Amino acid sequence: MSDTTAPLLRTPLHESHLALGARMVPFAGWEMPVQYAGIVQEHQAVRRAVGVFDISHMGQFIVSGHAATAFLNRALTNDVTRLEVGRGQYSLMLNDEGGVIDDLILYRTSSREYFLVVNASMIQADWTHLKGLLNPEEDVQMADLSAATAGLAIQGPRSRAVFEKVFGPEAPFPPHNSILVSADAGGFMWLCGTGYTGEEGFEFFLPNENAIAYFEKFVAAARDEGGSVCGLGARDTLRLEMGYPLNGNDLAPDKTPLQAGLGYFVAMDKPDFVGRAVLEAQKASGLPSRLAAFRMTGTTPPPRPHYPVLFNGAVVGEVASGTQSPSLNTGIGMAYVPTEASKPGSRLEIEIRGRRFPAEVVKKPFYRHES
Repeated sequence: MSDTTAPLLRTPLHESHLALGARMVPFAGWEMPVQYAGIVQEHQAVRRAVGVFDISHMGQFIVSGHAATAFLNRALTNDVTRLEVGRGQYSLMLNDEGGVIDDLILYRTSSREYFLVVNASMIQADWTHLKGLLNPEEDVQMADLSAATAGLAIQGPRSRAVFEKVFGPEAPFPPHNSILVSADAGGFMWLCGTGYTGEEGFEFFLPNENAIAYFEKFVAAARDEGGSVCGLGARDTLRLEMGYPLNGNDLAPDKTPLQAGLGYFVAMDKPDFVGRAVLEAQKASGLPSRLAAFRMTGTTPPPRPHYPVLFNGAVVGEVASGTQSPSLNTGIGMAYVPTEASKPGSRLEIEIRGRRFPAEVVKKPFYRHES
């Protein structure tokens, strides 16, 4: 457990957030902006134009060496051998019981080097877990860049225009799930074609000392394009509309990726990896529960984490993630429920402040682009 008395960490952009009128809140041991003008306004800015997020709280590791590929293939669920240089893949880190320690993005920056982006709350746990899997004879080196590295996410249909305003029209925009690495006098910079919103965009990791200058450029360019600086509140509603899981809510050490609906990112056809035996047993015996996406029906208050979930009148779980969708103007959420209750069309009830409200299991994503 984390020390709740420890002072909150601050990103290199802390003073910039205050100057922009951000409301700051504790998150994963950090003091982070939850909103500026308002969550709904920032959410819509990303869907319609572009938004700029501070993601400096995320962790960044470098794993390199002759045995780096084999090591990561053993440590993670996806097939690292299929990852080409300059590309990224979503993957999961499991415990011996097949439960999720963390979900992450793995990028291959050279034939023997990888760049990992992990969740802020799991930096130390992930590092310790990976170190514990290393064999002394393996040619693998690890470096934790988290404390020295800032991160920005630029997301939305106008993200390319923002990119060109900051980097110039000749600079290559990173394709989806790709990574471009560059270096200057200030150090290495990683430009990634990824995001957590369902929109086109990119993520930019760079040395702390360069963060303010780039942040100001991106915010100015975003505003020119009708966009906004955005906080964690909009980041959460955006990702939930797409059905993207949040570690600690929708992913947990006692739930497997198969239960979470992430089997696509588990390469059961590769050599042994941590947690594989449990997943094989689950596939053979059937899943005890599944992460179901649900949508409230009728006029209801929004669902929130830990609200009881009922099926056939009995409590069968609790809301893992829930919110009022700004795009759909209705309550949406996800919850682990018995497999028989997880099928699209199943009727659930969500207990909100002592009252039961109807909900229906639906397919993800909740939000789909019109185009």
